[in-house]
Amino acid sequence: MSFKSKDLLQQISNGLKGMSDKEKKDIIKKTNGVFELHIKKGSDELVYTIDLKKEGEAYEGKAKGKADVTINTADDTFMDMADGKLNGQKAFMSGKLKVKGNIMLATKLDSVLKAQKAKL
Repeated sequence: MSFKSKDLLQQISNGLKGMSDKEKKDIIKKTNGVFELHIKKGSDELVYTIDLKKEGEAYEGKAKGKADVTINTADDTFMDMADGKLNGQKAFMSGKLKVKGNIMLATKLDSVLKAQKAKL
């Protein structure tokens, strides 16, 4: 089963790999968190980690250490947030987005998604 969000997550991963050390340090300083995303589509689940605390990388699979925030959502909801059609806070309030851990950190994911979406 193909996830619409996988291309965007791959883009984030490639975007981080393509950054200079200074750009990486800046985004790590601004964000300072590890996001573990659990994106569901039917009975399938895509797990992706965005590490903006130590390494400045994104990869498929669970966080290597402990994630600061774990986010559970549907593929369509994730893409709506990335497209700016849905605000992360509204998704959370309506139950479309479940967050464990540092909720304030989860709000920073919106800007990470928008920054990458702008490069597509």
